[in-house]
Amino acid sequence: MEISVPALLFPAISLLLLAYTNRFLGLSSVIRKLYEDYKAAPDPKILRQIANLRRRVALIRSMQGVGVGSLFLCVLCMFLIYFGLHTVAHAVFGISLLCLLLSLGLSITEIRMSSDALNILLADMEEDLAHHGNG
Repeated sequence: MEISVPALLFPAISLLLLAYTNRFLGLSSVIRKLYEDYKAAPDPKILRQIANLRRRVALIRSMQGVGVGSLFLCVLCMFLIYFGLHTVAHAVFGISLLCLLLSLGLSITEIRMSSDALNILLADMEEDLAHHGNG
């Protein structure tokens, strides 16, 4: 394996970390807005969203951590190749790829949870519309 092989993952991992950071920033905005809404007018429906939001924050943190771990292992692999430790470099690169797969898997889970959160909001709107339609 040449030193350029693990270097090929740099752009992909960097873009993933940027996407994860954007998801985190978007989620933090949602949480801040929800907090302001709750302080202005407490609504028990918000409780249904809190557990989902907590799990999503934890997932994004894990996605970022494992993604950074993958990048770290790629750099370590490059050093090992540079110093001629090819057998260890192969193992480290394999672990780096596993970390990347884990990060992507966590991302899929977080996306699913994001959809679930939207479905909670849609269900609340449907419920409100049904009450207004019957009233």
